Amino acid sequence: MPGLGTIINVAAIAAGGMGGLLFGRKMEKRYQDTLMSANAVCVLFLGIAGCMEQMLKITQNGLTSGGTMMMIGSFAIGALLGEWLNLDYHMEQFGEWLKRKTGNEKDAGFVDGFVTASLTVCVGAMAVVGSIRDGIYGDYSILAAKAVLDLIIVLVMTASMGKGCIFSAVPVGIFQGILTLLAALVEPLMTEQALSNLSLTGSMLIFCVGVNLLWGKKIRVANLLPAIFVAVAWAFLP
Repeated sequence: MPGLGTIINVAAIAAGGMGGLLFGRKMEKRYQDTLMSANAVCVLFLGIAGCMEQMLKITQNGLTSGGTMMMIGSFAIGALLGEWLNLDYHMEQFGEWLKRKTGNEKDAGFVDGFVTASLTVCVGAMAVVGSIRDGIYGDYSILAAKAVLDLIIVLVMTASMGKGCIFSAVPVGIFQGILTLLAALVEPLMTEQALSNLSLTGSMLIFCVGVNLLWGKKIRVANLLPAIFVAVAWAFLP
């Protein structure tokens, strides 16, 4: 059944969030702070590992790197587009709307948790490739694997950042659901080079999320999201 992978993914995020909420309530503030730092370091290295996997290649001459021009160009153009669209502001406004609709007006950390968790679990090649395979072939195996990872990530984030992280299931459901519905149109664009570019830029965005978790909001990560689409388009340049 097409779409089952996204349903599994959303359910896993909700389950991880509920588990993290119950776990977090039993922890003192100092434990939550340390858990937040540990979570930030893990997110940083998830981003670094993804970048290194795409940039570094083993050749007969040793270790070589690539993708530098694509990376710089995609982020430069993507940053300008993101600032023009002001995606960071709109994402926070959506978080504020969710906070009101769910009766969490008194939760000061709701929006921050929602935005941070959403950016972490939405960005990446697994979401795109998994949704396409689910939509065309009914193969939800990639999204099922992603669901396990997201469950753990959101569990830890919710324990340290609060219930806003649970609602990252909403953008995941919307994003992956749309990709599943449009899978036949999107699949021709997902060449090997396009997926490599997407993985590299997505991993860099995850690294930026880790920077914000560890040192406070230094980077408007949502305003860098268009870099992913620019990176995919870059694969088709002559």
